[in-house]
Amino acid sequence: MTNDHRSEISLRVNDVTYRSTVDNRTTLLDALREDIGHTGPKKGCDHGQCGACTVLMDGRRVVSCLTLAVAAEGAEVTTVEGLAGDGELLPMQQAFIRLDGFQCGYCTSGQLCSAVGMLAEHAAGWPSAVTADVSPDCPAPTLDAAEVRERMSGNLCRCGAYPSIVRAVLETAAREEVAG
Repeated sequence: MTNDHRSEISLRVNDVTYRSTVDNRTTLLDALREDIGHTGPKKGCDHGQCGACTVLMDGRRVVSCLTLAVAAEGAEVTTVEGLAGDGELLPMQQAFIRLDGFQCGYCTSGQLCSAVGMLAEHAAGWPSAVTADVSPDCPAPTLDAAEVRERMSGNLCRCGAYPSIVRAVLETAAREEVAG
């Protein structure tokens, strides 16, 4: 009997390529944590509802507990471990630390990946559910606390660090606007 429910895949994670043979039903989260050893993405609800497992796939936010590892082949996956370059924290990571955007820290990796992805979505002009004008010729929505809360609503924090997370995202966005 053949074992045809397994696939050999190549995952590019944080600029490093890993080859692995996985069951076709293996989630990206399990492949990252168990096969590759990237423990930044956390297994929270395992139902795509808490966001603790959020990673970036080709720059877009995905909940890795609902993404099959075989679907990530050929994509560039970035986990929290890959956000900082050359050992220096991103401004978003620095803001989370300075403004106490985490308490127990369990959700922090997903929050950080989501915040980075969310800022890129906003910069690209993507509207959210609270964006007032979604017509194609309107300017990018103003990034205010309501926009940040809505855009980050898929990431839960049981400790209630939301006010600090919103401040960290807004501060980082303001710094990026000035710099860019």
